[in-house]
Amino acid sequence: MRSIRHLLSALIGALFFTAAVLAAAAPASAHDAAESSSPAQGSTVATPPEKVSVTFNRDPLALGSQFQVKDAAGTNWAEGPVEIVDNVASQKLRPGAPAGEFTVVWRVVSSDSHPIEGTFTFTATAAAPGSGATASTPGSSTTAGEVPTAGTAQPGTTTAPEPAPDASAPFPWSLVLFAGTALGILVALGVLAKRNLKSTDNGADDAAGEQ
Repeated sequence: MRSIRHLLSALIGALFFTAAVLAAAAPASAHDAAESSSPAQGSTVATPPEKVSVTFNRDPLALGSQFQVKDAAGTNWAEGPVEIVDNVASQKLRPGAPAGEFTVVWRVVSSDSHPIEGTFTFTATAAAPGSGATASTPGSSTTAGEVPTAGTAQPGTTTAPEPAPDASAPFPWSLVLFAGTALGILVALGVLAKRNLKSTDNGADDAAGEQ
């Protein structure tokens, strides 16, 4: 009986150890996060850059991304779709952006299909060289009442493709491991209980035979 208690304690300890390992591994599967930006948060640059970018700890998905690069007047200088190369998402700016403070608001879809977003600011001491064309907000290239053609990306966005038919959430292997460990404990306890019962019955038979 003592051996059963010892084994039971060991199995319960193994179960708690497995749970602790899974809990420690949970942050590794958390949502992606931004590591840095260009220009850096709160930095001062000579002129507005040709593009801004955000670097992430994992590669974001190339769908549903959005960037807005607004000056102090609220004008969005983003031009063209968001470009994602490896773990860097970048957004081109229109030429002729003015001097002053800019606010970059970004949104991407992380590698685990969850949207993440953020913002950063930078200041340009002089206007960018360019044609002097006036920037427009996303969608201003369409006339009033017009609806953009489906699949056409507006400035500062990427077009989200149709999900693949077999697209699904990642399989919860951690739950399978935990359930397998728990099942193994139950099976081991059942085998031990059966052996203990058999041993008890044999002892009782031996005692009866001696009498």
